[in-house]
Amino acid sequence: MRALVEREDPSAKDEDDFMIRRFLRARDLDIEKASNMFRKYLSWKKSFMPKGFISESEISTQLPHNKLCIQGIDKQNRPVVVAFGARHKPSKSNLEEFKRFVVYSLEKICARMPKGEEKFVAIADLEDWGYTNSDVRAYMASLTLLQDCYPERLGKLFIVHCPYIFMTAWKAIYPFIDKNTKKKIVFVENKKLTSTLLKDIDESQLPDIYGGKLPLVPIQDC
Repeated sequence: MRALVEREDPSAKDEDDFMIRRFLRARDLDIEKASNMFRKYLSWKKSFMPKGFISESEISTQLPHNKLCIQGIDKQNRPVVVAFGARHKPSKSNLEEFKRFVVYSLEKICARMPKGEEKFVAIADLEDWGYTNSDVRAYMASLTLLQDCYPERLGKLFIVHCPYIFMTAWKAIYPFIDKNTKKKIVFVENKKLTSTLLKDIDESQLPDIYGGKLPLVPIQDC
């Protein structure tokens, strides 16, 4: 696969073998499909991140809401990320800037991974989420970026404090989630919240808002 993609895009040689392997796994080891996916990623990266990174000045209206926090690791040594759905306000958010925020966040999360680790664990907290927070376009954009540009990075996704009305938005995006990602999603009952998270995350590493001992830190402060 490396030989194949480097012939068509020499910039591929700057990416390590772990990257190649993730794209292969995402396409069930089909070299042709994985190569096409990887070339699309390289093209996207050049146009979306011409400087090689997203600066905080490019997402200045997203950061003050502290939508995403990171703290601790799970029992498999994967970083733990917490996203707060109710802190996203579509009426005050620009989709393109939101995409940049997602990429900024994913780049930061990946940079914090311990050596040899490739995945992270996410907790999507929907407490106080309502129709004013619903943004299917933003959810689809996040999903597309995760699946197409950062494949095999998500280790597990816990959805907590999920209100019934969220299922309307969930039904809209669920068909677009690939089969491998679907297997990683867990809806957690409120009464079993702490006990469920403690199965994967030690108390010393669990955010304090879920009964653990670590305070959450906004991703821009990490």
